[in-house]
Amino acid sequence: MTQIFNRKEGKKKRRHLRKNMTKAEVLLWLQLKNRKMLGYRFLRQYGVMRYDLDFYCPKLRLAIEVDGDTHYVAGAEEYDRERQQFIEAFGITFLRFTNTDVYENLDGVCSTIIETMEKLAGRIATSSRTKKESSKLRTTIRI
Repeated sequence: MTQIFNRKEGKKKRRHLRKNMTKAEVLLWLQLKNRKMLGYRFLRQYGVMRYDLDFYCPKLRLAIEVDGDTHYVAGAEEYDRERQQFIEAFGITFLRFTNTDVYENLDGVCSTIIETMEKLAGRIATSSRTKKESSKLRTTIRI
């Protein structure tokens, strides 16, 4: 079976990216680390097949990308779109911010992340309740 997440062959690259974060990534990481946002754990430079996510919350399946200058060169927009579609195919929700967003409106960025997290957490809770209720229903029917 093919490993999808955090593949071994990308480990050195992810480690390098963690050690060489951009200033915008560092600023956002200070808000995300140590379960500061709604108590959820975020990981830095998380691998999904051949792609690396800047930040990822496994419990909510939420990816956060901070786009710097490299995202505005020729061909980068198409690459980013294909990359995002590939990652979303695994059921991962994608949020994208620019370096400028982080520098000039960090509170707004954090608010957007929290709103998205609350929506995703609500879906998980609803899905969890539905599974429990259907399990109880099956038990009741068997008796």
